Amino acid sequence: MILGKIFGKITTTSFKFIVEKESKKFEYVQVLHKVYDYVLCQIVEIERTDKDIAECIIIGYKDEKGRIKPIRIPFDQNSEVLKAEDDFIKSVIKLEDSEKGAFLGKLEGKNIDVKIDLRKLLTKHVAILAKSGAGKSYCVGVLIEEIIDKKVPILIIDPHGEYGSLKNPNNEDKDALSKYNLKPKKFNKIFEYGDSKINPELRPLRLNNNLTPTEITHLLPGKLSGTQMGLLYSALKHIDNVNFTNVLLELDKEENNSKWTIINNLEHLNNMEIFSESFIPYNEFIQPGRCSIINLKGVSPDIQEIIVYKLMKDLFEMRKKNKIPPFFTVIEEAHNYCPERSFGQKRSSQILRTVASEGRKFGLGLCVVSQRPARVDKSVLSQCTTQIILKVTNPNDLKAIVNSVEGITSETEDEIKNLSIGTALVTGVVDMPLFVNVRTRMTEHGGHATDILQQAEETDFFEEVQEFEETDLLPIIKPKITAKDIKLMSEKPIKEIHETLVPGYLFLCKDKTHEYNLLVESVNGKIITNVDEYESKSLPNLDILTPKEIKVLHTAFMLKSFSKEDLIKKGLPLDIDVELKSLESKKYIIKGEKYQVSDNFILSHLSKHACYNKIDFLKINYDLKLDPKQDIDKIKENISKFTTIKDQRECFVLKHEIIYENGN
Repeated sequence: MILGKIFGKITTTSFKFIVEKESKKFEYVQVLHKVYDYVLCQIVEIERTDKDIAECIIIGYKDEKGRIKPIRIPFDQNSEVLKAEDDFIKSVIKLEDSEKGAFLGKLEGKNIDVKIDLRKLLTKHVAILAKSGAGKSYCVGVLIEEIIDKKVPILIIDPHGEYGSLKNPNNEDKDALSKYNLKPKKFNKIFEYGDSKINPELRPLRLNNNLTPTEITHLLPGKLSGTQMGLLYSALKHIDNVNFTNVLLELDKEENNSKWTIINNLEHLNNMEIFSESFIPYNEFIQPGRCSIINLKGVSPDIQEIIVYKLMKDLFEMRKKNKIPPFFTVIEEAHNYCPERSFGQKRSSQILRTVASEGRKFGLGLCVVSQRPARVDKSVLSQCTTQIILKVTNPNDLKAIVNSVEGITSETEDEIKNLSIGTALVTGVVDMPLFVNVRTRMTEHGGHATDILQQAEETDFFEEVQEFEETDLLPIIKPKITAKDIKLMSEKPIKEIHETLVPGYLFLCKDKTHEYNLLVESVNGKIITNVDEYESKSLPNLDILTPKEIKVLHTAFMLKSFSKEDLIKKGLPLDIDVELKSLESKKYIIKGEKYQVSDNFILSHLSKHACYNKIDFLKINYDLKLDPKQDIDKIKENISKFTTIKDQRECFVLKHEIIYENGN
């Protein structure tokens, strides 16, 4: 459809045309060029006097390699301006059009889906910026829905308690969702952590109490004098296990009065009750398809920054060591945790700068969300190559956005101030800024403006994920022998090999001499002693044994093969018939010519059964994935009676189940 003809001054970047058919601001148009064929343009302003005059910017044409190129020769006078066809728009600006893209919404004024390549979005960091009430948190919620839906682990720093509503479907906006071919949806793997005294529904947040000397000094408020630093380091050098309790005990031995300021500050940190020996294993936060929300609503700002610092530092270190899978982090109200240097420093500032600059190399994506862009650390903001900008009116915030975002023109800058609620300017995912009507959320919005959308009609992901598929990215311990190897080595004809994923935990344990890993499956709670052959043994349940039975069992284990008389010779009493019969019924010992200790149990020296296989985060095809049936706390309690547990990591063990041709 012809909208009008070009007239007046024409440049290689803009032109005007007299409007003959109804046209709208930000509508896409196309103009035939004598050299470049059709060129995509966009209306940026319409002026009405005695006739309507539309001002357009020239976006460009697609060259042979599919890149957007600017024109170098202006259009001719009286060239016809046509309404751009949808296919032509999509071909020029190369919108993601697949199920693996994140569906953000519709292109402004068009019925064209805007799907962002999640691999590009998550590996290059994201900034979502807007004034308060402009739809910032709603837009973040849309993005989070898409990320969770693609099974990407996600961690949310939520200072206002807005994102717990991801557990609830948005049943109130079914009609609006249907316009996007979507339905209300809830996500089940949403877990909220925080101060359970403020909100009893939250899981108590407990962080690792094992600290480094650097962390201790970093957590202390203010700067210490030279004398105080000397006292602190003098105390720290005598401590093997650095935690608040041990540091306080060492400082108390000092006779210098300068110690009291440090002691008071350390006691304050210790009394916050966020550091604990019984801390939440960090791999509990980061799991495929899981969304962990750190709900900081009601928590004082100084405690918030300590939580963000410690959590992000430990998770970043674990990610660098490949102890947790690649994941994505959303930092709401980022100006409170990584402020621009002129607005002061926070304890969390440096770690967030480090994550912003180095995180993508180790598979840690970052989304910075703020209503005050001017107050966000510029080094963090500059690392966000994808920006989703909603309405911003503050001149300082606008200036900060313009300085950090490429491709913002003066016309675009003006439009940021006039964006309607629910419309976003998206840059960094295609070659030009896009105005997008953000889609309706599938889950409930936890913010206050629940009617937010009523006005709105490069490397592979984290280097390890090749593409987003239906299968999960899982922490797997694999046998060294593959199914193919088994078929080649088998002397019997094999009909098929089923691959089963058995849930379990890899415990880091410590005895008197060294540390070792113990692999325990959580279906029956057995220790896997051989991953390749999938052999397992049980620990005795000491809770169901009497002290006398335990003593008999211990002596029996030392003898391996024995008679009642052998036990008595070792100092046991004469009346042990009841205990022997009980241990036999529990299958701890087997009666024959002599008693034998069952091979199905491990009674001592757990380190001899250490697991040396490592966890890999893989997308893997399997026939069956079993569900855990044993409570992790009971497993830990039982193991703790035999060794000291230092850490734990959830995983799945790949088990080959062979079915031979003869049915055996």
